[in-house]
Amino acid sequence: MFTPADYAFMSYALRLAEKGLYSTPPNPRVGCVITQNEQIVGSGWHERAGQSHAEINALNVAGVAARGATAYVTLEPCSHYGRTPPCADALIESGIAKVIISMEDPNPIVSGRGCALLERAGIVVQTGLLQADARALNIGFVARMTSQRPWIRLKTAASLDGKTALNNGISQWITGEAARQDGHRWRARSCAVMTGIGTIKSDNPRLTVRHVETSRQPKKIVLDSHLVIPLDAKLLQGEEEVFIFTALDEALEKKTVLKKMGVQVIVLPNNEGGVDLTRMMTMLADFGMNEVLVEAGCGLNGALVHAGLVDELIIFLAPHLLGNNAQGMLKLPELVNLEQKKVLRIQDLRMIGRDIRVIATFL
Repeated sequence: MFTPADYAFMSYALRLAEKGLYSTPPNPRVGCVITQNEQIVGSGWHERAGQSHAEINALNVAGVAARGATAYVTLEPCSHYGRTPPCADALIESGIAKVIISMEDPNPIVSGRGCALLERAGIVVQTGLLQADARALNIGFVARMTSQRPWIRLKTAASLDGKTALNNGISQWITGEAARQDGHRWRARSCAVMTGIGTIKSDNPRLTVRHVETSRQPKKIVLDSHLVIPLDAKLLQGEEEVFIFTALDEALEKKTVLKKMGVQVIVLPNNEGGVDLTRMMTMLADFGMNEVLVEAGCGLNGALVHAGLVDELIIFLAPHLLGNNAQGMLKLPELVNLEQKKVLRIQDLRMIGRDIRVIATFL
């Protein structure tokens, strides 16, 4: 169905799409390549939400050479008016003869409609080329569109015996510089970084991207059931949006101060006096968040895993031991039989500097 040239051009389109890894949210990462007689005449990628889509950028480069050409697009061209006009219409008007699409758009207002518009205009449409790669690149966008919640990654650093901090709370630094830089790359691609009040009290993190170049900082999410966050916490001092989820429907004075600081305080209690995690995820999706990176302590880590709300684990394992009394990665209920264990699929395993990085998903 697809030729070696098709694979090569779509691979290039995917590499172009990846250039928007840190900048396109909440939009998907998309690349486009236009060829004439198996020669590239135009290419482009979606660089930032609100700006031209990949197809438009590629068509602008191709100009009149687009007529009778083939377009390779990593995601189905949009068919609706958003902040920009429909890309399907632009492709039709350009005189493109064939469009090869990696994956259909999971957005219900687009899915299948872009392809249908192209086909009605007499354009040959093929889909499914390198679909798994395109899906992986936009895994958070897919999750938000199909499950109405973000893709949740939980990142943690631990010793080989699974400990994240000493019993007294000291945790800096368990892993080496290379692992910390890699961690910032995961921050950079995320729409938001989530933590708990315990981590703020013990580490006072900024939760900003510092070790990689990015034009966009992720938003910050704090779970603080009793709204005890210090007003001088470092993560409140930046320009990034901050969301604090709490179960406390009081403390009006503190809420007023936080609001004046630009913080959104959202009261979302569950029946146990904590934050309703499931409803929070739906709300984060409504806010347009595709990928959320959790960098928290064992309490919040365990609560999210226990609730089935973590999609992916990123664990950095350092080559040392901290002993039985050190703090663990996850606070989970005790199991009484092995059938209750949570089973993972290892997706990637590699050395990052002197540390081991494990990426795993839940079965």
